[in-house]
Amino acid sequence: MIFVLVFALSACEENSPPAAVRLMAIPAAAGSMAPNLARGPHGGLVLSWVEPDGAGHVLRFSVLGIAGWAAPRTIARGNSWFVNWADFPSVVPLSGDLWAAHWLQSQPDGGYAYDVKITMSNDNGETWSEAFLPHFDGTPTEHGFVTLFPDGNGLGLVWLDGRKMINDFDANDVGASGMTLRAATFGIDQAPTTSALVDDLTCDCCQTDLALTDDGPVVVYRNRTEEEVRDIYVSRREAGKWQDGVAVASDNWEMPACPVNGPIIRANGSNVAVAWFTAADDRPRVQAAWSRDAARTFSEPLQVSTERPLGHVGAVLLANGDLVVSWQQGTGGGKAALMLRRVSSAGEMSAPYRLQEAVDIFSFSVPQLALAGNEVVVVWTTSVNNVYGVHGAVLPLDVLD
Repeated sequence: MIFVLVFALSACEENSPPAAVRLMAIPAAAGSMAPNLARGPHGGLVLSWVEPDGAGHVLRFSVLGIAGWAAPRTIARGNSWFVNWADFPSVVPLSGDLWAAHWLQSQPDGGYAYDVKITMSNDNGETWSEAFLPHFDGTPTEHGFVTLFPDGNGLGLVWLDGRKMINDFDANDVGASGMTLRAATFGIDQAPTTSALVDDLTCDCCQTDLALTDDGPVVVYRNRTEEEVRDIYVSRREAGKWQDGVAVASDNWEMPACPVNGPIIRANGSNVAVAWFTAADDRPRVQAAWSRDAARTFSEPLQVSTERPLGHVGAVLLANGDLVVSWQQGTGGGKAALMLRRVSSAGEMSAPYRLQEAVDIFSFSVPQLALAGNEVVVVWTTSVNNVYGVHGAVLPLDVLD
C-alpha cells in the first residue's frame, strides 16, 4: 500500500458521484518542474524532476517505496541548462543495476541551440558517470525530446535532432533544413554501438515516446511532410534496423508550425496503444488507437475527448487492454484542467474525471502517468503565485468505471 495524504477533489459535471483521490507527498523543493515517471526492470517507479539551484538547476530523483517517495538523490547540476515545460529530462532504470539519465545543456549561442547530456550508473543510481553527448554533429541547433530505453545490456535512445537546420530554409525543399528523428545505442561502457537516422523530416518540438514490444522497440512521434501535414507516425526496429515510419491514423492535420503536442505509446507484449492530440479539420480532439501486431497495423482511432482539449496527453495501458488517458482541457480565460478517462479498444469509455481544477495553461507540464497495482499514479506541474511545484496523486481505477 502507498501511504499518502488524503484529500477530496471538488465535484464537477464530469464526476458522478464525487470521488476521493489521494494526494502524494512529492519530495521536490518549491520551484521544481518537469517531472518524469519511469518504471524499472523490477517494476519499481522512479520520479525525476528539475529543481532551482542558485543561478542554475539540479536534476533529482526519488524511488517509490511502501512508505511513499524516498528521500531524493541528486544526479547533476549546472548553470546553463535548457529548462522548459515541454522538453524535460528523465531518469530511467534499464537492466540489472544499470540506469541512465539525461538533461539538456544550452549551447553558447543560446536560444534553441542545446545539446543532450547523458550519464549512466552501474549501481542503481548511487553514483553516476561523467556526462557525454549521444550526438556528434557539433551544430548550434536543437537536440532534445529524448526517450531513453533499455537495449539488451546497454542503453538505447531516440531524439529530435536539428543538425540540418543550419541550412537556409527553402520553401521548395523543406526537408533540407528540417528537424530529424535519430536513434543510437551505447554499451555499458558508454561506447557508441549503433547510430541511425529514423526519419528525415519531423515536427520540431513534439516529444517522442517509445514502447518495447515482443518484436522489439517502437518509437512514436509527430511526422512532418513537405505539405506541412503533421500526423502521428511509428517506426519499428527490426533486425537492428529502424523501418520507415508509417502513420497511426490519417488525420491529415495541416499545420504551418509545430503544435508542441507529442504522442504517447504503451505496449504489453504485441498489444500496443497510442494516444495523441490533433486539430485536423479545425476539430481539436484527443484520440487513441490500438494494435495487436506490435504496431504494424492500427485500429481506427477513437475520440477520447472533443470537449475543448488542449492535448499534452499521458496514458497507461491496463492488463485487459484498456487505456487510461490524461489530457489538458481548456476552461477559458487562459486556464486548463487536468482530465482522465478510461477507454477500451471497443469504444467503451468512463465519464471524464477532473483531477486538477483550472490553472493557468502555461503553468502545466506534460502530466505523467504510471500504473501501481489497481491505481494510477499521476504527477504534474502547476504554478501558484508564479512559483512552480510538482504535484502527485493516486487515482483508484474504480473511479474510472
